[in-house]
Amino acid sequence: MPSTQWQEQIRPDEEQRFERQAELLRTLQRKHATPRGTARALHAKHAGCFAAELHVRDDVPEHARVGLFAAPKRWRAYVRFSNGSSAHQPDRTPDVRGIAIKLLDVPGRKILPGLEDRTTQDFLLIGSPATPFRDSEDFVGLVWAARNKALALPRLLWRFGPGGFGKLVGRLRSSLGVPVPTLAEKQYWSALPTKYGAYAVRWSLRSRGPAESTRRAEAAPLTSTEHLRDDLVRRLQHGALEWDLMAQFFEDEARTPIEDASVEWREDDAPFVRLARLVLPEQDATSAEGLALAQTIEQLSFDPWHATEDFRPLGEMMRARKVAYKLSAIERKAELDPLG
Repeated sequence: MPSTQWQEQIRPDEEQRFERQAELLRTLQRKHATPRGTARALHAKHAGCFAAELHVRDDVPEHARVGLFAAPKRWRAYVRFSNGSSAHQPDRTPDVRGIAIKLLDVPGRKILPGLEDRTTQDFLLIGSPATPFRDSEDFVGLVWAARNKALALPRLLWRFGPGGFGKLVGRLRSSLGVPVPTLAEKQYWSALPTKYGAYAVRWSLRSRGPAESTRRAEAAPLTSTEHLRDDLVRRLQHGALEWDLMAQFFEDEARTPIEDASVEWREDDAPFVRLARLVLPEQDATSAEGLALAQTIEQLSFDPWHATEDFRPLGEMMRARKVAYKLSAIERKAELDPLG
């Protein structure tokens, strides 16, 4: 059985720090606003918005039968793929890649004030098992310093020091330096923990491999500014895409820390437990229906805090996200949860 001895370490100054960080991110959000409106503070450019389903397995271990994973069921969902930057830039530019999932018709009282009775639940994952940053101060420090490319280097050296800057560059290269030809076969991780009933977990999506039908889709050239979106659209016109949704359970603070986001939870220490299968069924995102759905999804707010208490986010970076995501959604006048 997994350990239940996880703990959060909440510092007394967090509320003030998180509000200051959220204001900095909102400043960047306003900087990148266009005549068409204000985009998200981060993950501004989507790489595809699609209908999906989550199929809960019938062999989920007893200790993992919690909340929406308590019994086999098919949940309707929406999925948004994205690049991590606050700016819209070509897909060939090194960047964080993410996927956000919004499950529909999920019962249970939600955590976010004002949305307690809504019936959707969100999961957010990125393309690396850990972040290059220990905490939100390091993350926002990098994002803020990099707002001006000409001044980024001296600002980062001042912020992190030569030694810290060198370590940060190494981590960024390992997570961002590999070209991404497709998002369809990529593995994703939450990189940050949440509760799982009495336990704590990190999440992952592992591709089940390309279906033979999607292999027939003509590959989008890597030189295209939209090759990631084009690739997903073409594959889904030929067949479904599938990932296994899995969880790694907390073992101990040394191997699976709650507060340090820079530490990978290694599979040897915390084996993956398969819970469900995420399915993007065959669909035409270029049709009138597909374009309307993408517009609807793009207006939504995806937030890991939009969850029941059983799956409450944990750790300093997750607590910081709660403040930042709310401010970002307000700034762009997002539909917080019209589906619920």
